[in-house]
Amino acid sequence: MNAINPAGSSAPNLAAASCEIGAGPAAAPSPAASPEKPVRTWQGPTAPERLGMLRRAKSIAIVGASNNPARASYFVATYLLSSAPYDVYFVNPRAEEILGHKVYASLADLPVVPDIVDVFRRDEDLPEVAREAVEIGAKTLWLQLGSWSEEAAAIAEAGGLDVVMDRCVKIEHARFHGGLHLAGFVTGVISSKRQTVA
Repeated sequence: MNAINPAGSSAPNLAAASCEIGAGPAAAPSPAASPEKPVRTWQGPTAPERLGMLRRAKSIAIVGASNNPARASYFVATYLLSSAPYDVYFVNPRAEEILGHKVYASLADLPVVPDIVDVFRRDEDLPEVAREAVEIGAKTLWLQLGSWSEEAAAIAEAGGLDVVMDRCVKIEHARFHGGLHLAGFVTGVISSKRQTVA
């Protein structure tokens, strides 16, 4: 992945690479092994709508959370715990603790109903996660970079949830709240004013 900086040179987009499903040292499949992507017809929310979702949210559940520092979910969890105002919950039936926090086996096991269900799972698992998010009464189903399931989106929207797909909650939060520049990433925003958070 490359991003063009304002001077016109090409630089690696490290923020996006770190949030992709399967990001990590051994995660890059060979081009021959990559399956063909389905045609995308679903239209996602606008940037102001995504900002509204993030501002209204008080809690985020990370489904598919990992205690492996090389995994995208770990990177996102670290950011959310240190730089965002959310109560963060981890869901993974094969883990007990991540970053000093208890891990729950399923969304139904959480002690609260999360506002955002942030999903780090394979595409074939996404419809079932969408059903679980609807069943518990979550407000938003958020599928990370590289994740796309129009079936999951249809399930969630039919259940009254907002849906975001193929976007990193960490990147979106940092971009809307002036945090990407801290790591030297090109934000695409030219402004002399820093956004204030209400």
